[in-house]
Amino acid sequence: MTEPSREDHERAALAHSGGRDVEHVGPVLDAELIDDTLPQPRPRTAGQRGGPWQRCVAWAGRVWRSGPVLRARSVSAYRVRKAPVDVLRLVWFVLRGNWRWLVKFWNWATYADLRADARRARLSGDAEARRAAQELIRSDATVRWARLGIVLRRVAITLRFAGPVAGVLWLVDSVMDRADMWPWLVDVYMGLGAVWSALTVAVPLLLIAAPVVWAVAAAFEGRDRAPGAGWLVRPDREDADSWIDERMISKALAHLGIAPLDRFYRDGGELIYTVAARKDGDGTFAQVRLPLGVTADMVAARRSKLAANLGRASLETWPTKGDEDGVLDLWVADKGVLGGGAGEWPLVHDGQVDVFDGVPFGLSQRGRVINAPLVGVNWLIGGRPGQGKSAALRTLLLGAALDPTAELWAFVMGESPDFEPFRPRLSRYGMGMDDSVAEAATTALADLLTEMERRGKILGEQPGRPPKVSRKLADKAGLGLHPLVCGIDECHELFQHPKYGKKAAELVVRLIKRGRKYGIVLLLATQSPTKDSIPREVTRNVSCGVAFSVADQVANDGLLGSGKYAAGIRATELRINTDRGTCVAVGITDETFELVRTFYVPFEDGADDVTPVVGRALALIAEMGRAVESSARPQLEPGGPVEVDELADLADVIGGDDRVRTQQVLTRLVELNQEHYGGWSFAALSALLAEHGIGARKSHGVMTVRAADVTAALARREAGTAAGEEEGIRGVLPADSPGQSPPDDQRKHGPGSPGSCRRPDPGSGRSRGGSGTDTDPSPAPRWPGERR
Repeated sequence: MTEPSREDHERAALAHSGGRDVEHVGPVLDAELIDDTLPQPRPRTAGQRGGPWQRCVAWAGRVWRSGPVLRARSVSAYRVRKAPVDVLRLVWFVLRGNWRWLVKFWNWATYADLRADARRARLSGDAEARRAAQELIRSDATVRWARLGIVLRRVAITLRFAGPVAGVLWLVDSVMDRADMWPWLVDVYMGLGAVWSALTVAVPLLLIAAPVVWAVAAAFEGRDRAPGAGWLVRPDREDADSWIDERMISKALAHLGIAPLDRFYRDGGELIYTVAARKDGDGTFAQVRLPLGVTADMVAARRSKLAANLGRASLETWPTKGDEDGVLDLWVADKGVLGGGAGEWPLVHDGQVDVFDGVPFGLSQRGRVINAPLVGVNWLIGGRPGQGKSAALRTLLLGAALDPTAELWAFVMGESPDFEPFRPRLSRYGMGMDDSVAEAATTALADLLTEMERRGKILGEQPGRPPKVSRKLADKAGLGLHPLVCGIDECHELFQHPKYGKKAAELVVRLIKRGRKYGIVLLLATQSPTKDSIPREVTRNVSCGVAFSVADQVANDGLLGSGKYAAGIRATELRINTDRGTCVAVGITDETFELVRTFYVPFEDGADDVTPVVGRALALIAEMGRAVESSARPQLEPGGPVEVDELADLADVIGGDDRVRTQQVLTRLVELNQEHYGGWSFAALSALLAEHGIGARKSHGVMTVRAADVTAALARREAGTAAGEEEGIRGVLPADSPGQSPPDDQRKHGPGSPGSCRRPDPGSGRSRGGSGTDTDPSPAPRWPGERR
């Protein structure tokens, strides 16, 4: 087939254009279309078509331009450029290594460390430690001289033996020919010659190599104290990615940009670790003694930079002040460990709570369960909306609900159903934004203050005058000293109420300051922890502060206390939504602070674990035969009270003893009849004894009640009853008081000791309610702690 000519192409183009003349620009090429998206065969170059030499050259070029060779070339070129600096650095290492050897030798020769110990002991006044250090110096010096003597003695013995032998051998070799010697003697001389030849070769080489070896060893001694290969300084362990040691911490602190710390490192200083880096829960803890001019607050202010130097997030790095301003407590979490939640609440399915022991609240940053205290403390919980403050308050109230002796109040200053499942377990409950809820909450606070005063009086009447409510007192139903927990959600709405806010704030401050001893607990939650919404005295006096994610330093210190932000205890580092349910808390443990991942008990669409827990709490109360506790005092039933023969009870508790301590008497009366004698004090017992003419007497330094006096009082009462007297009356009052005035010499009482008051004569028939001449003017004796 012939190839079409140029004229044929022109005719075809003219036909395609509809017969019109078309001007063609440039030549018309004869070619085919090729799809460049398909893999095309590489054209063979002339070199490839050549021999093996060209292929070797091409292969060498590819190797020369490969990645490993390029990196090696770059490193080599860099080292060549840095060669002068490296030489100077090695010279500095050699000089510093020799200096360090000299210092070590001087310290060894002069006992510098032991003398420093003796000096410190003398300054601190520890004579025993000073004598021990001095004795150690003397004993070590004795040992050194003894070792030197042993070495000199061995050298002398060796010379005494080797000298004559060497002289004899030299003399024999000088006067005799080798051919005339014995064969074994010839072998001796040949061996000695070989040894001498080896020494003549080895000694010059050693003299040349010794300075080189010395310089290498000195450079190694004087090198920078930086970590070497990771496999040399890190053990083979599963948490190698989270491993933190003292060298890493020192290196991270050296790059914080703190001027006094930089000078300390430039002068060759090394940090002192009072607590070496050690595994602590889900992280690493270390305690560092900072150098002069550096405080822990200065390090805490550069927390983000410190975290970056350690390869951690800011939330995983917690530098805080230790026992002193110059002591840094550093806790670094393992990577990613704080990202998980706290897990299921331990009491969601079963269990009971004693509020005196605390309520499971969450996991600390060390991975341990925190039992949050309730009795004896007050809580302020805050944070941005939706970060978990209401859920945390709900967890605390759920724990308190599982204590059958606890009474619960709850007020929600808004339209929120978070606490609706608690309604059957609550003694008081209010929810809403209207004035009636604010009024009810203020009234409740006033009632708590009244209840606090009542409990204070009850405590003062108990044996031994206990300073606060205990578990034993709370279990006594008749005293009404059970734990009382009041939670107020969105409390800022109450404190900012135009009508009741000021009064409510005053009542809360008074309760926080004084109510903790009486088993009254306040739980306050807010999303607006500012000086305008929360009274300053609340922040100052609250025991447990909990801060979820907050916006600024003001909110942080408003929840956790003044100065906490500067000390490195910051909830501003918590991220919204990402760290939901995680809070910074102070006062809930003995630690300076806790980073807590709080337990979450679901109460939302499709998940409700709160209602079953409340039902279980009500079942616990029913099993104990109790009712939901209420601070309202029980009313007396109609009808006369049950008569109690107090004198007979007194004789009953004394029993067959000759004498019983007054404290023991009161305790036995309470055990005999809790309802009647439960609130008695020593004053009530004193009044009972005085009413029946029984005097408490001292025996071996303590006040006692004698059985004979009680028996005599019973006999007097029976005799009076048999004679027709009304029980409890020891005689008949005179119709009129004597008209005669007392003589002038009876205007004043004579001197006497407080214990010399005279008891009424049992046979005199004088009444306790008679005139001043018939009764003892001294008050009833009091025995605080059974001592006068």
